[in-house]
Amino acid sequence: MKWLAALISCALLSAPALAREITPAERRDHSFNASLPSCEDPSVLSQISSAFSTREGRFWESSLAIVGFERVGEVAWRPWGLDYIPRRYCTGTVIVSDGYKRRINYSVREKLGFIGISWGTEWCVVGLDRSYSDAPLCKQALP
Repeated sequence: MKWLAALISCALLSAPALAREITPAERRDHSFNASLPSCEDPSVLSQISSAFSTREGRFWESSLAIVGFERVGEVAWRPWGLDYIPRRYCTGTVIVSDGYKRRINYSVREKLGFIGISWGTEWCVVGLDRSYSDAPLCKQALP
């Protein structure tokens, strides 16, 4: 019984030694430069609009499209620390072609675009997450 207590105490005392050093993503083998476009950047909003209309038409046989964006702002920048892939989390309101305004949550992620060449986006429009991939109410699209 004493050996078990000694083993547990040694394991607890050595736990800080197991902590790893944080290496910023910019200094790794596959380096990142952490220069992502802002939430309001027209290229980001254009990419989201295009992907939204493609997804709606291809998978849901719908003609819905994003007509405009309002009150777009950043929610978080690198929320999990320096040693993770740089991500910018944003939220705002979209005006959809059906006339409704809906909240949108999205992220801009470095080197997670088409085959890892550029930045990419991941987004969710509240009320139009038909596959429930970011349920409930697109909260999983935020950090």
